[in-house]
Amino acid sequence: MPTSVAAIPAASSAEAEAHFAAEFTFETDCWDVHEGMTTEPDFVLLDVRSPALYAKGHIAGAINLPHGKIIASKMSEWPADTLFITYCAGPHCNGAARGALRLAKLGRPVKIMAGGVTGWLDEGFTLEANEEIQAA
Repeated sequence: MPTSVAAIPAASSAEAEAHFAAEFTFETDCWDVHEGMTTEPDFVLLDVRSPALYAKGHIAGAINLPHGKIIASKMSEWPADTLFITYCAGPHCNGAARGALRLAKLGRPVKIMAGGVTGWLDEGFTLEANEEIQAA
């Protein structure tokens, strides 16, 4: 009897290729964001958590815009083709997806930074705050 892992067959190679290739159109990772922030970023990084959490620690260069405040009038500050990257606390938080959904509904290009703050710290990157927060 097969394990629960093998009980459902894997997708065909063509289906798997299409699926995994599509994921990159929806998300990016902490390393790529970190690299992009070290030069002239071609995206806007949005921390969609609360102002209090942002103040405790955020990615340098990120703009705090809680997902509930993403509205057309605020987004009009940027050209329509601006790519936005959203992040929140981490994989246990759906704030990045909520922010991304709001941006998509406004017709804005958007991706999620997989891992959020938790992933950022796990990769050894630091956060900017009143006192610098180091990776654990």
